[in-house]
Amino acid sequence: MYTIGIDLGGTNIAVGVVNEKYEIVARASRKTRTERSTDEILADMVGAAQDAVANAGLTMDQIDWVGVGSPGTINLDTGYIEYANNLHFEHVPLKAYMEEKLGRPCYINNDANVAAYGEYLAGSGKNAEPFVAVTLGTGVGGGVIIDGKIFSGCNFAGGELGHTVIVANGEHCSCGRFGCWEAYASATALIRQTKAAMNANPDSVMWKLCDGDENKASGRTAFDAMRAGDAAGKQVVDTYIAYIGEGLCNMVNIFQPEVLCIGGGICNEGETLMAPLRKQIEEIRYSKFSEKQTQLCRAELGNDAGIIGAAMLGKL
Repeated sequence: MYTIGIDLGGTNIAVGVVNEKYEIVARASRKTRTERSTDEILADMVGAAQDAVANAGLTMDQIDWVGVGSPGTINLDTGYIEYANNLHFEHVPLKAYMEEKLGRPCYINNDANVAAYGEYLAGSGKNAEPFVAVTLGTGVGGGVIIDGKIFSGCNFAGGELGHTVIVANGEHCSCGRFGCWEAYASATALIRQTKAAMNANPDSVMWKLCDGDENKASGRTAFDAMRAGDAAGKQVVDTYIAYIGEGLCNMVNIFQPEVLCIGGGICNEGETLMAPLRKQIEEIRYSKFSEKQTQLCRAELGNDAGIIGAAMLGKL
């Protein structure tokens, strides 16, 4: 069995041909270039899929189906991307378009859900029931797998984990609410918190790490400063990790997943991040007296999760 998985992102269109062992046997990619028209982006999705099949030494007739993970609100009944703001998509009939152009059945879903499904099948989830995946990136994305199925809610908008509130009337979030987990625990939030601490602490090592330019602050700056013994950097890290932990504990209390994984570049900090998160969750989770507890771990598949999850959407 061979299937195609397409991970449609704001920067890249990443495509893989995947076999029944969840192995990516060939790849292709194109730049998304979101300033272009919808038609141009869709045409490049088709072209990249065709390139991946050729790179695998296969023909389209040997492909069982095509799966796509896309940002935005996906209507699973109609096969439309109803809205994806960063792609400027509105009411795009993606399923029908791909089926017409590639001649294979097409399945689509939200990109965060698809990445969670990939981790569930071939990564840190490994058929855990239930399974929750959280990605700490520009925002806070998430996906929930229950009984082997992607949880989408009654209107396909379920699983927006980053838009649960952890601070009432707190920081403004891009979704319009105040105090969302995303506004505190995303990599974007960490950089904002780092800049604020730098300006409040002109003697902080963080300034040296940024060559005196706060606009060079990254998700690593505060962690590197903490390792150098900088008190302000440590305060940023401790506060940021606490914000992540509050949201993760909410996920534990709501879903009681067998496995809860987190991904994103910040997870490269390894146990510097994971150890205090485990400790915090152990101390405040509602289920502290239960015999069986959620296992917190790092995501394993990285960017491949979206490709593998998309390629396996036909199994749902």
